[in-house]
Amino acid sequence: MANTPEDDKLASLNPSLNRRQLLLGAGAGTASLLLPSPASASILMEAKYKLLVPEIFKPVSRPPGYTPNLVIGSGFGGAISALRLAQAGQQVTVLERGHRWPKDPWRNIFSNDTLPDGRAFWHRKDAKMLTGIRTYFDYFGGVLDSSDYPNMNVWRGACVGGGSVVFTGVMIQPQKQYFEALFGDRVSYEEMDRSYYPRVRQMLNLNAMPADIYRSKPFHHSRVWDEHVRKAGYLTTPNDSIFNWEVIRQELRGQSRPSATIGLSNHGNSNGAKFDLNQNYLAQAQATGRAAIYPGHEVLSIAWDGSRYEVDVIKRHPSGRQLERYRLSCDRLFLAAGSIGSSELLVKARAQGTLRNLNEHVGQGWGSNGSTIVVRSLSTLSLATQATPSASRIHDPSRGLPFTLENWYVPGLPTDLTTVIGSLGIAFDQSNRGHFSYNPATDRVVLNWPRQGNADSVAAAKAVNRKIADATNSIPGFPGIIDDVTGLNWTAHPLGGAVLGKATDNWGRVIGHPGLYVMDGALIPGSTGAVNPSLTISALAERNIEHIIKNGG
Repeated sequence: MANTPEDDKLASLNPSLNRRQLLLGAGAGTASLLLPSPASASILMEAKYKLLVPEIFKPVSRPPGYTPNLVIGSGFGGAISALRLAQAGQQVTVLERGHRWPKDPWRNIFSNDTLPDGRAFWHRKDAKMLTGIRTYFDYFGGVLDSSDYPNMNVWRGACVGGGSVVFTGVMIQPQKQYFEALFGDRVSYEEMDRSYYPRVRQMLNLNAMPADIYRSKPFHHSRVWDEHVRKAGYLTTPNDSIFNWEVIRQELRGQSRPSATIGLSNHGNSNGAKFDLNQNYLAQAQATGRAAIYPGHEVLSIAWDGSRYEVDVIKRHPSGRQLERYRLSCDRLFLAAGSIGSSELLVKARAQGTLRNLNEHVGQGWGSNGSTIVVRSLSTLSLATQATPSASRIHDPSRGLPFTLENWYVPGLPTDLTTVIGSLGIAFDQSNRGHFSYNPATDRVVLNWPRQGNADSVAAAKAVNRKIADATNSIPGFPGIIDDVTGLNWTAHPLGGAVLGKATDNWGRVIGHPGLYVMDGALIPGSTGAVNPSLTISALAERNIEHIIKNGG
């Protein structure tokens, strides 16, 4: 096999390394074994990523010491808040702890999903992949944060664009009955259905998979998935997706480096196949000239000084080292760091007394969205690499908990190695909830989650998977390698911690602190009703920021 341009770049750093050594070093973080000292390993690692992704090493200016509106986080809630505030003529500063990653139709900008390197995970040296296999890599500022808590591992974005860069692109509106069970009369489903869900769909160009793409070779697993669930008596529904289908076609025609068509997604798509927030909300916000985004800025704490809000910020290099530390102030502070990030800041502020009027609901109501990874194997599926975009889903309300199963992909290299069928399961669980607490000894906020907190969701997933397996002569799981259902202590859909109508009013304004807002998944009470949360998070953000702007706060 010929070397790629990335191989040649890496080899130029040390001609004695052959391609196999380079791949091992990049994929398993073994550069330190190939060099005489940790310092030399660090130098080589940094040089490697500077060659691969020089853009994230560009100097970032210091934000203004004061700005009227400050947004923490650049995911769905933060991007929407920034754009609408800027369009209303207001100056906005957006702080993002992760880096701004470029896109290019031919470069290998992001790590792959099966042999991750430092570009994959946010400042850690190892992680357990969805297959259950632990992998090792460079300690670096990758795009996906894998946060460990007692009984729970949470995946979330750590880059400009947040979760929109690392999710699998499915955006589904929940059924009315489930939405109203969650929000009651605090949020009108009819208003969301009439105004805010459609607004997000238009901005993100959400569409179901076109027929020509569905029929192509990389989506053979999607067609088999649909065939299997129909044999089990289910009706399939097409999924709306954030993927740009024309870029997918370019991959199929050889006009772009393969990405989504070879099962890449969890660590980003280098060619922009995913129509992430950098290509819409954030781009439009910056185009106004009134919104500025500052990557590499991690907020440690928030406070009210009696006249303004203050944030304590560390500016970090992609390697993780601290470059600067300073305090910024604002009149209005918008928390959009995700369920984990926003909840951590609020719980810490209450414990340390920097926000004295936060109520008892702050830090409560956290849930996993009932998310599970579901696997079957040894079916009729041919040996082929599986493309990322999800084509369809089924819904079964009769499994103890209402349960949705989505066609997913099995991450893999383009080497035609797998006969596994993967799915994402989402159960509507309203009862199991965790909470956040502050540990002063470690200065950390901890997520407290019951040991068997996701057991009912796992049981529902197993029941549906077994029904499909029995109807298709396939096998739940992959014997000896992958469990049939994973999710007892994992989620990529963290929700809650500052629940709307409890920690905040019905529009995301934090109770007891005028000018402080929550605009992300922390508002949602642990579930979005048996569907992926990104569309509801986005629609709520559109609803809330519209109300806040119209009412002056």
